Amino acid sequence: MKTVVVRNIKRTEPDIVKRLGALGVATAHEAYGRFGLMKPYLRPVWSGAETSGTAVTVLAQPGDNWMIHVAVEQCQPGDILVVGCTTDNTDGMFGDLLATSLMARGVKGLVIDAGVRDAKSLREMGFPVWSRAISAKGTVKATLGAVNVPVVCAGINVVPGDTVVADDDGVVVIGRKDAADVVAKGEKRVADEDGKRKQLAAGVLGLDMYKMREPLAKAGLVYVDELEED
Repeated sequence: MKTVVVRNIKRTEPDIVKRLGALGVATAHEAYGRFGLMKPYLRPVWSGAETSGTAVTVLAQPGDNWMIHVAVEQCQPGDILVVGCTTDNTDGMFGDLLATSLMARGVKGLVIDAGVRDAKSLREMGFPVWSRAISAKGTVKATLGAVNVPVVCAGINVVPGDTVVADDDGVVVIGRKDAADVVAKGEKRVADEDGKRKQLAAGVLGLDMYKMREPLAKAGLVYVDELEED
């Protein structure tokens, strides 16, 4: 591992990031071919949090938040800090002081494959965080990692400048080169779903709307009025 800080990264266009954020995690994930979804153990620290932005990445050592402090300087308005660890860890590597520093730089949230603390304060500040755990266990500042290199966070490879979308459904990462295509497919999906929602609200069954009856019959599903007694 190179212990480096990369200062200049290529970020996804802000308009594309905003449109992807408007889609939400589930729709963006489907539009991306069901790719890019982080493992479901990452949960928002407070319910109702949602955000989208461009990834500034951190590779940290377990129980050591030194490189998170280093990364703050590299953040720009509209970024989301994404922290991966060299091995599994649940220590509270981030709290309200670091959140205050990130908010001052216009950062829109944190995604961390480790623990955080100060959960109440983070909620009151309105700073969105998705983490592996909530833990009061403190950390040290002793071992170098890296900033703005590709990192694996909750099972997904994140490249600096990728789009991150996060809400109550989880966290999805969309590659910078794929973002425009994904947003176009996602917006079409939203329009299609609006039409389906109106049909369902009018009482149409999904069985009929999706034309499921014939394939269900071919698969062997049988309807009976009553079960036969033994």
